[in-house]
Amino acid sequence: MIHIKTREEIEIMRESALIVSKTLGMLAKEVKPGVTTLYLDKLAEDFIREQGAIPGFLGLYDFPNTLCMSPNSQVVHGFPTNEPLKEGDIISIDCGALKNGFYGDHAFTFAVGEIDAETKKLLEVTKESLYVGIREFKVGKRVGDVGYAIQNFTEKHGYGVVRELVGHGLGRKMHEDPEMPNYGRRGRGKKFVEGMVVAIEPMTNMGTHKIRQHSDGWTITTLDNKPSAHFEHDVAIVNGKPELLSTFKYINEALGIVTDEEDEFRQ
Repeated sequence: MIHIKTREEIEIMRESALIVSKTLGMLAKEVKPGVTTLYLDKLAEDFIREQGAIPGFLGLYDFPNTLCMSPNSQVVHGFPTNEPLKEGDIISIDCGALKNGFYGDHAFTFAVGEIDAETKKLLEVTKESLYVGIREFKVGKRVGDVGYAIQNFTEKHGYGVVRELVGHGLGRKMHEDPEMPNYGRRGRGKKFVEGMVVAIEPMTNMGTHKIRQHSDGWTITTLDNKPSAHFEHDVAIVNGKPELLSTFKYINEALGIVTDEEDEFRQ
């Protein structure tokens, strides 16, 4: 069942989403060679609680941490560890926050120091595919339109689109209907209506789209051990069009990046 949000609820959700955005922006300054992901996890938990929110992932489905930390060939759901990040790594950080009864859920893949050109392109294409998909999230379109747009854009660059893991509706629960695959056929699936809120999150592999789940029940890696990237935004349909509730603004400010990539999704 899809839960339509009122304008008031969307504004509450924006607050939760922005807490996650600010958390990722704070972490952007800390992602560097020699830092452990457990250290970053503790920073994030403390920061979220300071904002009057609860870490959205901690304890959810018995997940033991605040952040999903997935380096290099890990796709999603990685555990923070004491292993230091290294120059040339990439690290996908997925974060959630719960405040006033609603969740925010938001992800970004960071470069650790300088990364090679091939991996940098993977990150650029994956992030752009996110916006390609968001453009299709509007009244009258369908789930398959978003998935097709992301898949078509990504596969043109020769990358694999993960099938088993998808975006989702968002609200009082972290995962609501509808599921939002990053692949699909145009004109298929649930039709979008005013007040829907979803998390759109392409997961793109440098090689095969195939993945494997580890024995811990959480960690997902690419089958060929090539790198994977993950970017995610929370998006609402307002006045028939997609409006971002989350933002990469704080990350961009921390990293000195100037971009207008989100401007079209502000009303």
